[in-house]
Amino acid sequence: MQQQFGIKNNHTIQNLEGISQPTVYWNLSAAELAEHALNSGECMLADSGALVVDTGEFTGRSPKDRFIVKDAKTADSVHWGKINIPFDADQFDRLHDKVVDFLNQQNAVYVRDAFACANPEYRLSLRLIAEKPWEALFAYNMFMRPTVSELEQFQAEWTILAAPTFRANPEVDGTRQHNFVIINFTKKMVLIGGTAYTGEIKKSIFSTLNYLLPHEHGVLSMHCSANVGEGGDTALFFGLSGTGKTTLSADPHRQLIGDDEHGWCDSSVFNFEGGCYAKCIDLTKEKEPQIYDAIRFGALLENINFFPNTRTVNYADSSRTENTRVSYPLYHIDNIVPTSMAKPPQNIFFLTCDAWGILPPISRLTPEQAMYHFMSGYTAKVAGTEKGIVEPVSTFSACFGNVFLPLHPAQYASMLGEKLRKDNISVWLINTGWIGGEYGKGERIKLSYTRAMITAALQGELNSVLYDTDNVFGLQFPTTCPNVPSELLNPRNIWTDKEAYDSDAIELAKEFIENFQQYADQTSPEIIAAGPKIRQAEDVVMA
Repeated sequence: MQQQFGIKNNHTIQNLEGISQPTVYWNLSAAELAEHALNSGECMLADSGALVVDTGEFTGRSPKDRFIVKDAKTADSVHWGKINIPFDADQFDRLHDKVVDFLNQQNAVYVRDAFACANPEYRLSLRLIAEKPWEALFAYNMFMRPTVSELEQFQAEWTILAAPTFRANPEVDGTRQHNFVIINFTKKMVLIGGTAYTGEIKKSIFSTLNYLLPHEHGVLSMHCSANVGEGGDTALFFGLSGTGKTTLSADPHRQLIGDDEHGWCDSSVFNFEGGCYAKCIDLTKEKEPQIYDAIRFGALLENINFFPNTRTVNYADSSRTENTRVSYPLYHIDNIVPTSMAKPPQNIFFLTCDAWGILPPISRLTPEQAMYHFMSGYTAKVAGTEKGIVEPVSTFSACFGNVFLPLHPAQYASMLGEKLRKDNISVWLINTGWIGGEYGKGERIKLSYTRAMITAALQGELNSVLYDTDNVFGLQFPTTCPNVPSELLNPRNIWTDKEAYDSDAIELAKEFIENFQQYADQTSPEIIAAGPKIRQAEDVVMA
């Protein structure tokens, strides 16, 4: 007989997807989930009180193993390809039954009912049915937490089944290998198996909302962080992993809306989540005090290492992975917007870690340039971030999150463009990477300088200063900025070898142009013209 514990809806038949055998723990508190996780023998406690787990084989997402069921609903709307890989509907049903049978063989499952989207008009109710208690803790941290009365009346619209120790048979089940994440928009369900990396839970719902909100509600979904100033002004921060998105949005002088995923409708910007999922490699209290202090009891640390013979986390130790992570609820940060909603933005920041040292530390973009760089989504990976990378490698991810976009990138870009044309929004390109030379020769710009530039932009202090323009990318950059040495603002001037700068700038421009060719047939000539000009740059070099 099935045993059930915790807070649940007692007034309707509960949808557990056929799971009937194990003990079911419903909506346990963070403390209860931590106890269960520790009793399982799979977790430890850090001396900060945070729960620590090793996710095993996978310490990050596996993009090639994420699928979307192709059926009548999605066949003509999803942008199919290397990112959105089709999965057969019948195979999904068979695999679903296998996952259910597997969960029925476990001693217990953990259910977490939650919401996504702070704006009530677009709120999505979801239910995680998980094999592991720490997966439920992750969901407790990352999604919005219903009240007790809401839990007692809860009706789930979407369901996630998470079975990290289940292994698919690729030849039979239609997967690429034993792990998988499969989204079924018709059945409103996500299947996750063979991977214990909790980020797959979070990103599966993000991908889901990236389809539902733009396609069905006309709301722009965004991979960005957001905060609000004392005057009520909203700022958005777009950027790929390692560019400083979470760090720069956690500003002690501004209230945090959210650190990763947001929607933008006519009336508001709103967080999708109820927590933060931050990288913690090289984390220090001095550089990122809000994140550091948020890692306490209730937080979940993944794949970290301790100093020898202690339970003190060595955040500089990347021997397990560079992608060390921590999840924690938003209330672990003092300076937050309680409603997780705010007015539409006045400033937008595109963050790029330019390891080539070419782009200015801060540039002001025209609307056309903003569209170009949004669709480009440029950053660079450096040595040590991934196996085999020994020098900088340029990376382009449309809309700063292409791997999470079920629709064609041009659809998201078009929606952003409409908003930029409608309202007087300032858009800035911020280089958080290298200056004075490429990685290994120049130096990474100080975080304090980047913060000072962003603060100056937010306070309007860059509206009346003189600007200069670089010859390759056509970027306008300020010649002065409060609390930043002026010589750092012009990237070419701080290179010792000016010819090397010019040559590298042209090479980077070629990469931009080559990448953008995939969007050219769906992009206006004005936006294409806002990209770099190689011929003009070569003429300057030859002169």
